[in-house]
Amino acid sequence: MSKKMVLVFIGSSLLLSSCVSSKVYKDLEDRYAGLEQENQQLSSDLQQLTDRNARNEQDLENLQLEYEATVRERDRLQEEYAATKASYEKLKASYDALEANSSSALAENSKRNRELLAELDAKEKALAAEQSRLEKLEKDLAARSRRVDELESVIAAKDAKMNALKNSLSEALTNFEGRGLTVEQRNGKVYVSMENKLLFNSGSWAVGPEGRRAVQQLGEVLAQNPDIAVLIEGHTDNVPYGGSGQLKDNWDLSTKRATSIVQILRENGNIDAQNLTAAGRGEYAPVATNDTAEGRARNRRIEVILTPKLDEISRLLNEIE
Repeated sequence: MSKKMVLVFIGSSLLLSSCVSSKVYKDLEDRYAGLEQENQQLSSDLQQLTDRNARNEQDLENLQLEYEATVRERDRLQEEYAATKASYEKLKASYDALEANSSSALAENSKRNRELLAELDAKEKALAAEQSRLEKLEKDLAARSRRVDELESVIAAKDAKMNALKNSLSEALTNFEGRGLTVEQRNGKVYVSMENKLLFNSGSWAVGPEGRRAVQQLGEVLAQNPDIAVLIEGHTDNVPYGGSGQLKDNWDLSTKRATSIVQILRENGNIDAQNLTAAGRGEYAPVATNDTAEGRARNRRIEVILTPKLDEISRLLNEIE
């Protein structure tokens, strides 16, 4: 079990006890900050990967332009070579015609012929060097193109998988949509949002029968996608918590509710517990205004954020560089 899961387990166990000490609250607060930072880092990593892919595509375009320029230079050298060769053949014919008439002309033609032969040899060497450079560029271009194609294929597969996951979740949870549950895909992630009216009574973190059934159906889909990281976030409105006993405030309540969802998901033995993370965000990430009853109802929610693992994309980007 990872250090993160040990902390989650200890935090959950302490929250289930009869009293939450200030130390536990501080631990939960520190852990949420770490989870928030980790979530931001994942988003930053995904943006960096996207930017790096764009730069690689630009490099590929520049390499293609360089390749085309080299081809034009090779063609120009070939034309010069052909013109020089034709001039040489013409001079040689003149040399043959003048050979019997003038020793001085013969000497001049001989000198010119040697110069042309030397020039022709230099152009042949230059053409051979350009040809070798062109072949190397062609190989580099082909290798980079293959890696870019592979990267694009992996990214497309990730996007397709997340889209398929969204569709599977929408289908599995169709009976709950319109009753405080929505499924959305954005920024390469899938978000399942469940308003508290579907899950909890006011001030409670015990999941009701309908909410439990929705979470269990969500778990059935997650069990079929073991390579997806699952972050469960609890949210509240800004109305101060008025209860007593185990909980201190809205942040405590949101964390406890997120942990309750994790516990239901863990009942499914096919879900890898290492993929699960619970976090409470209290009133600090609203999706609507808290000035109206409707807005407060939307803010009281559980968000399940599903993120693909990006190890394969990182590996391909490192190979392209």
